[in-house]
Amino acid sequence: MTSSDPTALPDPWHSLHELLAAMDAEIEQVYVERGIEGVRPRFAYPLIRLAHTGPLTIRELAKSLDRSHSAISQTIAAMRKEDLVTSEPGPDARTRRIGLTERGRSLVPFLEAEWRATHATVAELDGEIPYALSTAVEEVRRALEHRSMRQRLLHHLVEPPR
Repeated sequence: MTSSDPTALPDPWHSLHELLAAMDAEIEQVYVERGIEGVRPRFAYPLIRLAHTGPLTIRELAKSLDRSHSAISQTIAAMRKEDLVTSEPGPDARTRRIGLTERGRSLVPFLEAEWRATHATVAELDGEIPYALSTAVEEVRRALEHRSMRQRLLHHLVEPPR
């Protein structure tokens, strides 16, 4: 243990995490206002994709959404609990094919409309602030391509003596 608690300093990511959580909560509120219970905003992307592709393995779905296998696996488990997707044996014993239930399929038209409205809302927000968030994200991404987060972290890391 060091002499001072580094978690006592303000968390530079807290505001961003809080903002994203608040935005997701408001999207979810739109669902609830329309009688759509148990559906989280993070479900929209895989549900819409499955509606357009048909059943996929978790690995195929994760790749098509550019998400990790672990993240999609957790999302699928949560969607199964809400009767949004099915899970059937895949081409081999280690895989499962994920498809939409009738409930999941019935929600896709609304989720597509919400997806488009969310994109329009983000564009509107980008126009209202002096520095567009989408631009900031791309500039951070480019900076990290030049010098990775790991490289930056190692530059600042002062390890305690062993």
